[in-house]
Amino acid sequence: RCRYVIEKEGRIMDYIEPYLMLSSILFSMGIYAVITRKNAVAILMGIELILNSANINFITFNRFGNFSTLDGHVFTIFVIALAAAEAAVALAIIINLFKNIGTVDVDKAQEMKG
Repeated sequence: RCRYVIEKEGRIMDYIEPYLMLSSILFSMGIYAVITRKNAVAILMGIELILNSANINFITFNRFGNFSTLDGHVFTIFVIALAAAEAAVALAIIINLFKNIGTVDVDKAQEMKG
């Protein structure tokens, strides 16, 4: 059992399923955004949703796995730092794309000119 069990009216109210459901919904929304969007900024937001769903999974399994260490939290902080760096590089590429082509539509960007 989890150490952080909340009881309400004699029933255990803290289960793993709501966290996994939220994570799967976020992951599905992120995949949908990456596949269907043509705007580079919307694709970047979809990638961020996917990374946030992975963070929720890390924290959930760390909490419900009864681990004595905080491995899930460490991985989550690492993913957040990685997402910040990825967003900075991606936004720089998007700004360069807009400057060269005049749009952020990824279908119109056939090649990057140096």
